[in-house]
Order: sequence, then structure tokens, then C-alpha cells
Amino acid sequence: MASALRPRSPLSLGRLPGPRRRACARAMAPPRRLALELPGCALAHLAVGGDAPDALPDPRVAALLGPPGRSYSLCVPLASAGDCAARVRAARLHQRLLHQLRRDPLRRCQLRRLLCYGPGGGAGGVEHGFLLHDPGDSPDTRRALFSLLGESPEGPRLGEFVGDAQQQVWQHLWELRDGAGWEQVGPRQRVVAAPEPALHPVVPDLPSSGVFPHREAARAVLEACIPFIPEARAVLDLVDQCLEPVQKGKFPVIAIEGLDATGKTTVTQSVSDSLKAVLLKSPPACISQWRKIFDDEPTIIRRAFYSLGNYIVASEIAKESARSPVIVDRYWHSTATYAIATEVTGGLQHLPPAHHPIYQWPRDLLKPDLVLLLTVSPEERMHRIEGRGMERTREEAELEANSIFRQKVEVSYQRMENPGCHVVDASPSREKVLQTVLSIIQNNCN
Repeated sequence: MASALRPRSPLSLGRLPGPRRRACARAMAPPRRLALELPGCALAHLAVGGDAPDALPDPRVAALLGPPGRSYSLCVPLASAGDCAARVRAARLHQRLLHQLRRDPLRRCQLRRLLCYGPGGGAGGVEHGFLLHDPGDSPDTRRALFSLLGESPEGPRLGEFVGDAQQQVWQHLWELRDGAGWEQVGPRQRVVAAPEPALHPVVPDLPSSGVFPHREAARAVLEACIPFIPEARAVLDLVDQCLEPVQKGKFPVIAIEGLDATGKTTVTQSVSDSLKAVLLKSPPACISQWRKIFDDEPTIIRRAFYSLGNYIVASEIAKESARSPVIVDRYWHSTATYAIATEVTGGLQHLPPAHHPIYQWPRDLLKPDLVLLLTVSPEERMHRIEGRGMERTREEAELEANSIFRQKVEVSYQRMENPGCHVVDASPSREKVLQTVLSIIQNNCN
């Protein structure tokens, strides 16, 4: 079925379709705060320009952005907060920018994740980007950036940081002027340390960028993807065949969650055999053929695909739970936790706090009676993964390489509410784990 669809069109780095230049410039005044991810997943918050108080020089800022070397900021601008298509275009442009910055001649520079946001917070005000640091302060770096960003005013915004002898740091912006080449625009703006906001800047945007609160939010994302991912149309056609709202039958529905290599496949099969239950998986088989395509896309597109897969599975749950118990191998909690851990930069302390609304189940998605979260030690997970030799998704590979990312996924799982997760230690023998799981089901579903 997928082979009959037309090829996906390539993404241009230099052009982000949208308003014409003057309207774009008015709508995209530079944010006044920056959040820079540091080694060890710490975050440094900086204030720029008029938002920067008249403070003494800060050696911490000078160490981050000043000499030796030279640093550049590249932020992908957004259109209006409610424009889903603009969010999709910006996310793909951000991903393409990352790939380009990792190539010669810029790959010799240091690259860090950067967020640009307003001091007041709120949805729709965050721009995603990168800080590029050239330790050698080569003029070739600036020329390479000019060449990369191309001729579109709707492309990434380029800033440059300059330090002085007094350990003060300043930022000035570059802009491509018609017929005049690249020029510095506006006065230079001072950069100082800023207090950390009470809530991570991306959290207000999560309901529209990865943790979708209802089906239509995820559907709008894939609608915007149809011009360059034709398979999105096929996914939407399957979603539209599902009736809404769906109601659970009289038999219990148990979702089993867990990181890769925690034993989900074994446990779900064993439990379904023991209970004579129907075993379902998310994403369902009818869309799994396109999983690799969407796994290569940015979070907003990838999570929209998995979210809609949950709604297709919900329709299957409604039908099957009228006749027998149902076991679901992964469901909404998995979709949400990976989105949160990916989009929220920094460490565990930067996750949304417990009981935040982002951890609540979507209002229009069929809810299971029980959610079990299988856990094993990191060492045991690695041992099992090495013995399997199976193909992994990008996020599963990140779990292995980045222990803080893995911890963010685990903590996000444990903060899910309505329903929450019953944690099960999956380290013992298969028989012992099965006995524990069946006991929890008996105590909670009768």
C-alpha cells in the first residue's frame, strides 16, 4: 500500500513557507530570554537586551559565550501560536538545520540545544534552535553560516555573541538585506544571567507539540504533513474509519508499559494466555508499515502518528473488550512520556512537576482499567538488549546512550495520573513476574 504513494518531497533549509518578509518581521520580534543546555543536562538561562538589568559583568556568562572562540545562536522562528502547519514546518526546518550543522565545515564546532522564549512564558512563545561555538573563531564559520541559511527571511534567525575586556557579553543579530548581503541589524544587546523560570519554557507548548490532549490536535498535525509525507493521508483514512466516542466493554482492559527490553513482549503474551485475553499492540499492525517513516520525523510529527495509533487501538479495544479481557502492549502513557523527555531539555529537575495537567489522560481516549509499568535496572536492560540484536528506534538508542534521558522517561511514567502506573519489578524470573502481574490484575480488576 505504501509503495503506491508518491515520494515525499525534500525539505528546503533556506525557506520556511509563510508570511512575506515585512509581515514576518513584525510578527517575530526576538524573544528576550535564552535557555542553553549544558554538559550534564544543566540549563543556563540568559536575559538579552532590554530585559537585562543593569548588572555587573557576570563571569559565568563570559565563560559560556565569550572568548576564546566565538558563539552563534540560530533560532527557528514560529508563526502564530495556533498555526499547526507553521509548527510542523518549523520543526522540520529545525531538524534539517541540525543535520546541516553536523556536516563539514561546521562539524568542528561545538553544538548545544538552545531555546528562545519570552520572560512571561505561555504557549506559542518558544523558538527552538542551537548555540554553535567555534573554538578557533574562524571567519570561515560565519561565511559557512551565511551560505547555509540562504536567502529566505523566514529561515533561522542568526545571532552572534561578542565578549569584551570587562567580561561583558553582547549579542547582535544578522539579517540578509535585499541586494546588500548580510548586515548586522539594530544595536548590540547585552547578555546577562537570568533566573530560572518556575516552569520549563516548553511545557505550555507540549499539548500542541507532542502530548496531544485529544484526537483532533494530533489529526491536525498529520493533515499538515500530507504535502510532504503522503503516508499521512493513509493514516488519517484509517483513523477516520474509527467511530468516536468509543466505549469499553464489560471485560477488563490492562495496558502494559515499560522501556525497551523490560520484558513487555514476554509478559504481555504470558498474561494474555493466562487470562484468555486478546493481545493488542500500539501502534497497531495496520499502520506499523509506516513506523520507520514517522520515526525519522521531528517530535511533533512522530508523536502525532503514535497518538493517532492509540485511537485506532482504542476502537479495537472497544470491540474486543465486549467479548474478553484485553491486554495492550503500550498505549498512551508511552506516547506521552517519550514526548516529554525529548522536548523538555535539561535534567530531571526540569520536568513538569507531579500532578501537572500534562500527565493527565486525554479526555476522548478510551481508558484502560489498569496500567502496569515494568522496570528493570539499567544494567539488566543493557544485558538484555545486547542479547537481542534487534533494530531500535532513535529514541530507544537514546535510552542506551543517555542515562538522564532514560531517567526522564521513567519519572514521567511514574507521574502519569488518571490512570497512574502500577510499578512492577521485572527483574526476577518470568514465572515470578507473571505471578506478580496476575496478582495485581486480580486485586484491581475484580
